Amino acid sequence: MPTFPEYLDVDYEAGTGESAADYPSLGDKLDKAIEVTRTALEQYRKPAVMWTGGKDSTLVLYVVREVARELDHEVPPVVFIDHFEHFAETTDFVHRWTDRWNLDLVVARNEEFARLDAEPGEAIPVADLSEATRRELARLEYDEDTVVVDADTLVGNHLLKTVALNETLTEHGFDGIFSGVRWDEQEARADETFFSPRHDSEKYPPHDRVHPILQFDERAVWEAMWSFVVPDAVPDYPAGYVPESTDDLPEGVTAEDIPVSPKYFEGFRSLGTESGSGTAGETPAWLQDMEGTTEREGRAQDKENLMARLRDLGYM
Repeated sequence: MPTFPEYLDVDYEAGTGESAADYPSLGDKLDKAIEVTRTALEQYRKPAVMWTGGKDSTLVLYVVREVARELDHEVPPVVFIDHFEHFAETTDFVHRWTDRWNLDLVVARNEEFARLDAEPGEAIPVADLSEATRRELARLEYDEDTVVVDADTLVGNHLLKTVALNETLTEHGFDGIFSGVRWDEQEARADETFFSPRHDSEKYPPHDRVHPILQFDERAVWEAMWSFVVPDAVPDYPAGYVPESTDDLPEGVTAEDIPVSPKYFEGFRSLGTESGSGTAGETPAWLQDMEGTTEREGRAQDKENLMARLRDLGYM
């Protein structure tokens, strides 16, 4: 069998120099998402879908499931990174819809920190960590005596998210990872392409990132959620109906019935760690001023301007 990526024929330049404006309508955006997804499902031998339980990755999962059904392919496994600091509502949401959609869920976690049973905010002596973890710290030029369990810092994010993902990639041999990043979401992602190579074996297990919704903006994601994702998941849900609160859902429908995290109803627009995420307003996410405010401004990770460095290490 040839080694990765010799068996692939994907255009790694596709999307270069483009933005959401190049796909003006929701139909244009969805057509491109379907095209990218179809190509990926036909090309990659062991694809998987990164799923955080957030709106973007849920939209990607929806498109992957629909295209897989069209192609008579199995839905790829979904990978959920457990960094030990999720909202309880997030983990409940992921497990609830895993069951309802009959998904093959792979939970990626840093098993060393899981065995240590460390609490968020706890300082772990570096001397107590494995040689492999100390090598990862050396990559970061980290020379402190302890590591604080905090997924919003450079070190914590790398150890709890990126290392966990890389270990999962190695264990399962995934070659194409569907991800829900968007051009408009964060400056460090503005130059991404639809098929993005991660082939440097000194940094990560060689694989590709597949980005079907780069061309979406935040408003288009919510339009797709209420027009397609939710109606397809909830019998008789009126396509395009946008609730103003959990009390405003159609008769007989509860918040647990729809594939939308309850945190969005509370005013969160981007879901990260419980300690590092904040509400962006008092109304549900889709009713807020998306054009005049920053989507991720409630994320501690983004306040520290870490994204470019994290992505170079292998983060989403």
